[in-house]
Amino acid sequence: MALFAIADPHLSRVAQKPMNIFGPGWEGHPEAFFAGWRSVVNPDDLVIVPGDISWGLRLEEAIPDLEDLFALPGKKILLRGNHDYWWPSLSKLQKLLPEGVYVLQNNAVVIEGVAVVGTRGWLVPGERGFNEEEARIYQREAARLELSLKDLAGQKFEHLILAFHYPPVGPSREANLFTAAIERVTPEVVVYGHLHGADSGRLVAEWHGIPLKLVAADYLKFNPLRVL
Repeated sequence: MALFAIADPHLSRVAQKPMNIFGPGWEGHPEAFFAGWRSVVNPDDLVIVPGDISWGLRLEEAIPDLEDLFALPGKKILLRGNHDYWWPSLSKLQKLLPEGVYVLQNNAVVIEGVAVVGTRGWLVPGERGFNEEEARIYQREAARLELSLKDLAGQKFEHLILAFHYPPVGPSREANLFTAAIERVTPEVVVYGHLHGADSGRLVAEWHGIPLKLVAADYLKFNPLRVL
């Protein structure tokens, strides 16, 4: 089993939001996303999809996009992004999931010795716009990461991967609650999305020797990144 990651599919079969308005990096989307996935992922592989899956505002609008994603080869682990407004309660979402599709939300997913933990993340201290309201969400996301890590207790695994939607480190490179967790559990790699176009220049490639990989779909040119 190979492990891949690709974030920010930004599918919109119902919501109809073309991504090429955000720059030339999105030309050919969404067909390029599906083609890139099929070109590298086999049925026995596992793919982490860290957020911004569908532009749908309600679950009913997102279901066609989810069905398109589910039909792609491989097992999938889904994580919520900041634009996944359609995302329902965990129990409601799990009822929709076919075999081989998992949700990462306050839990850990362990498959064939690979443990994946994480949370959506948020703005971190030192970023522009980080205020009292943002601080509350940041603290909540850090607590959710701790719940995800706690769920690993007693489970056996050989490889540990952390997944976020937001980058866990801001442009100022300041330490924060997410980086503290990264240092404590020392995953083999951290994957994240959210940054597009000019924003991808903000990427941070490592934290204390641990690789941090930006896996936003446009940054990867729609080819999922092999993590393991």
